[in-house]
Amino acid sequence: MNNKLYRIGQLSKKAELPISTLNHYLNLKLIKPEKVIGSGYRLFSNKTLETILEIQKLKKEYLPLSVIKQQLRKGRELLIKEPSAQYRQLTLPTFEPEYPPITFQFPSTRFQGSKLKLVEWIWQNCKHLDFNSVLDAFGGTACVSYLFKTRGKQVFYNDYLKSNYYIGLALIENSRETLTQEDVEEILKRHPEMKYPTFIQETFKGIYFTDEENEWLDVVVTNIDTLITNIYKKAIAYFALFQSCVIKRPYNLFHRKNLYMRTAKVKRSFGNKITWDTPFPVHFVRFVEQANESIFDNGQKNKAFCTDAFNVKGKYDLVYIDTPYISSKGVGVDYLEFYHFLEGLVKYNEWETLIDWKSKHLRIKHGKSIWNDKNKIYQAFDTLFKKFADSILVVSYRSDGIPSDADLMSLLKKYKAKVIELNRKKYKYVLSNNGESQELLFVAA
Repeated sequence: MNNKLYRIGQLSKKAELPISTLNHYLNLKLIKPEKVIGSGYRLFSNKTLETILEIQKLKKEYLPLSVIKQQLRKGRELLIKEPSAQYRQLTLPTFEPEYPPITFQFPSTRFQGSKLKLVEWIWQNCKHLDFNSVLDAFGGTACVSYLFKTRGKQVFYNDYLKSNYYIGLALIENSRETLTQEDVEEILKRHPEMKYPTFIQETFKGIYFTDEENEWLDVVVTNIDTLITNIYKKAIAYFALFQSCVIKRPYNLFHRKNLYMRTAKVKRSFGNKITWDTPFPVHFVRFVEQANESIFDNGQKNKAFCTDAFNVKGKYDLVYIDTPYISSKGVGVDYLEFYHFLEGLVKYNEWETLIDWKSKHLRIKHGKSIWNDKNKIYQAFDTLFKKFADSILVVSYRSDGIPSDADLMSLLKKYKAKVIELNRKKYKYVLSNNGESQELLFVAA
């Protein structure tokens, strides 16, 4: 073989594997790029291609990737002829139809509350139900909507945050549009004929990102809004921008003015300084790649909404409900408080009028949501269950919340004859100080 270097799309064609699979191999450190060029694009050698072909040979014998990784690291003789009986039993193929692997194809995410690690469990407890259309009433990161999309369902994604709505547009409603290399170059380039605002540089100096990063954000968000006219391409660009912002933040949130945690020259026991210090354009390109490879057409006309769940119109076979959570101590999860900066990015031209200037971290002004009020949340659930009483209701919940699981069961039984409660024990929630809780799933048919 020659010394030619390939971008990941070219490597995908050579190996005859989807880029999502190659990204999965990269995440597991089964392969690595030969070099990363200035724009953030990864280049791979023929040696990497040989490693991928080697992995595929081992996979034909149903060896798990953890074992394949050991073989590659140790350089031992390949276990093709006699894989152990233990691994043969562990990885025998099932008769379940093959669908895109959710946790591999769906882009990586660090958003709080994401159900990405639980989607397969959710599917196992829903697949027996008779339904075609699905409303994901509190769509968030869209990973549950994406689960149902891969299973051929008609999916209706909804979230009241406009920033999340763009994620739904990019990954759920969109079936074929992707960002090209030329699109990305246009977004990342400072165009001399354009006059760029300096709002983020002036307003958020020293709060979330460095001066240089704030300047970059002003340029990029202006380019996305001005130069990208296709709504789905725009949505992918915003998605990549959100992910890039979140990954460079301590705790992946915007709830505190804490840039110093990134920049202070001290020994750290948390976070990833290499990730924090990786330039924005590199993160952006990586997330564009991930989003592009997550786009597919499932043969259905899927739709994304941006409204309060109580205002969603239409009839749906199944409604999936994953509301903001109130702890047993009465403390609610406020996603606008956590991600107000991302909401500002998609409302860039009106951002200044939305800010609560009295807050240290310059959050967006907003009232207390009914889903964060322990005195109103019972009525909120009751109203929502009544609204969708004609649909199958699937409710994700935590065991240590308000209302209690028993109260939630009672509310569901007001409208549904058959309610089943399932749980997945010992699930550790991101940024939770309560140790391990139980993830509950109510299925009301």
